[in-house]
Formats: sequence, structure tokens, C-alpha cells
Amino acid sequence: MNVTPLYPRGKLDKDPWWLLVDPFLILATLAIAAFGCVLVFSATRGSVGEFVEPDTGFLTRQITFACVGVVVGVIASRLDPRHIRRLCPVAYAAMLAALWIVLEIGVVVKGTQGWFEFGSLRFQPSEAGKLATIMVLAVILSPRSGEVGFRRMLWAVALAAAPMLLVQRQPDLGTLLVYLAITIVMVAVSTVRTRWIVALALLAAAGGIWVFNSNALAAYQEARLTVFLFETAELSDEAARYAYHTEQAEIAIGNGGLTGQGLFEGTQTQSDHVPDQQTDFIFTVVGEELGFRGAALLLGLYSLVLFRVWRTAQVASSSVGRLMCAGVFAMFLFQMFQAVGMTMGMMPVTGIPLPMVSYGGSSMLTSMAALGFVAGVYRRRRDLESDQSR
Repeated sequence: MNVTPLYPRGKLDKDPWWLLVDPFLILATLAIAAFGCVLVFSATRGSVGEFVEPDTGFLTRQITFACVGVVVGVIASRLDPRHIRRLCPVAYAAMLAALWIVLEIGVVVKGTQGWFEFGSLRFQPSEAGKLATIMVLAVILSPRSGEVGFRRMLWAVALAAAPMLLVQRQPDLGTLLVYLAITIVMVAVSTVRTRWIVALALLAAAGGIWVFNSNALAAYQEARLTVFLFETAELSDEAARYAYHTEQAEIAIGNGGLTGQGLFEGTQTQSDHVPDQQTDFIFTVVGEELGFRGAALLLGLYSLVLFRVWRTAQVASSSVGRLMCAGVFAMFLFQMFQAVGMTMGMMPVTGIPLPMVSYGGSSMLTSMAALGFVAGVYRRRRDLESDQSR
């Protein structure tokens, strides 16, 4: 099946550099990362007084993560989609091995055994596993000819389910939901027939109902998933603890109003009333200190990134590249929607970082690498070849 040219055919190596890069995607990504460094510093600087210097440790590490992430993104952008078919088996096997090993020797952080620890550094393999899953699904759902058959669709779902089961054993409910969102979107935008997608959706819904009515979820996981649905007086003691987190986050955002209380001046932020404010609840910092205008600016930058990823999927010269963009789009959209909605009491309380803003090296490197893959697809949008060669 040939791809309809959206641009004149060009040779990648001879195209001028300004045709090979997406300046909007690059600038928006760098702006979000810079935004995140400032917010992390505000959330972790500590009580600063006349004789007390601010703590810059988190800021220094976040800047380092961002700089390394840029390098990783550039490397990822150089990968030709044709090489993805050869790389994905190795990446998938490495992902499963890492997720299995971390269950044996990984460190436990807040009830989740999902990190390798190397001195003062930690690595979360489930973050990098998102990219491996996107690569595998892009290849499986992009046959060299014809549409995706029912067996291929089931094969793709089975391959996606394997890391989900390992992530659930950690347990890490938030990351599990991200894997699920990626799988659903990539199957939906592939050439799988609609009736099979509907059947799969009904099966997934039935599975979700079974999970909630069984003992598959721990009490605290059920509490985190349902805390936003009930009034505080109706909640169990376990759920009330998470409701308190959400309440403090809502107070912080409400304090910001239109213009905010000023950078480094947020009462909730600087008094450490909001838990995990440099990670899961980072959006409360921009809401309180920069107000609606600052929050709108940050969300606008995310919207620009999502639009450019969606546009790159449209102009991709191969089905593998198009599906990879769809997976990255799903990953960013779900994480952004969940992380922001959680702070406003609109979504369950799950440990999902806000991409390139929340503190953490694993999340930063994964986000940058994902956008690097998208940039690579954009670079090759003029190098139109048939899907059979991809």
C-alpha cells in the first residue's frame, strides 16, 4: 500500500536543515522543560530566610535531567523508522527483563517496587517501557501489506498486556493506566476493522468491571481510583487520606486566582502543605504562584506539542511512523489530562508525572526520547517510500 504524497518527493540528505526540523515542536518542548525547572525549584527551595540559602539540589538535578534528555531526544530523532522493525524485539525483551528484575531487586518507593537504585540516582524501567511498547505496537499494527487482521490485533494486545501485568505486580496503577491508554489509541487508529475494535472495547469494559468487583485491587488502589467521586463524609479512612491531598491541592490552585500570588510566594507551596508537590502535584505550583494565566500558558505549550505530534502523524511517510506518533500523542495527552485533573479533584489520585515538568529523570528522558522519535518522523516526511519497505 503506497502512501499518498503530502509533500514533493525529496532526498533527506540533500534537504536544507530548515525543512528537516519542526521549530514549533522543539521550542515548545524546551519551553515546557524550562518551565518545569522553575516550578521544581519553587516547590523544593525550602523555607528561605535572611540567613537561609535556598535548596538548589532538586533544581540542579532537574536541569541535568533536561540536558541529558535533549541529547537522548536528538539521538532518537536520528533513528530511521525502517530500523524500528529490527530494534523493537530487542527493546521489548529488555523491557520485560527489566520489569521482571525490578520486582526482585528493585527498591520500594511509596508502596511501589518499581525503581532500580544506583547510589543517589534511581531509574524507573516502566517509564522507558512505554517507548518499547509504542515501538512494538507500531510494528505489529503496521503489516507490510494489507490491513491488520484479527489475529494480529490479538497478538498486539497480548504483547501490550505482558508489561501491564508486570507493572501491576509492582503495583503502579498510574503507569498501568498510561500503558492501557497507549494500547487503546494505537489499536483504534490502526487499520483494524471497527467491529473488532468494538468487541475489544466491550471485553476491556467487562474486564474493568470484574477487577472492581474482585480482590484484584488493593484497598488503597480502590480508594485512589474512587476518591474524586464522593464527598469526604462518605469516604473510608483510606480514601479520606487521599481526599486530604486533593483538598490541599485545590486550595493551592484556588489561592492563585487570575494572576497568582507571585513566583516563590505561594502560601501552600512554600509551607509544604501539598504532598509530593515536585512530582505528582507539580501543577499546583503554577496554579497558585502564577495563577490562571500561568496555568493557561503551560497548557497552551502542551497543546502546541500535541498539535505538532498529531500533525506529524498526518504527514508521516510510513505507517510505522504514523502509529508511533499516535502512541506518543496518547501517552502525553493522558498523562497531562490525568496529572492536571488530579490536582483539581476531577480525576483519580494516581502517581502520574506531568511530562517534562514533574521532577524525575526517568520521566524526563522518556518524554524527550518520545518527542525525539516524533521529530525523526517529521524529518523523513518528504522521504516517501512504500509501506512495504518500512
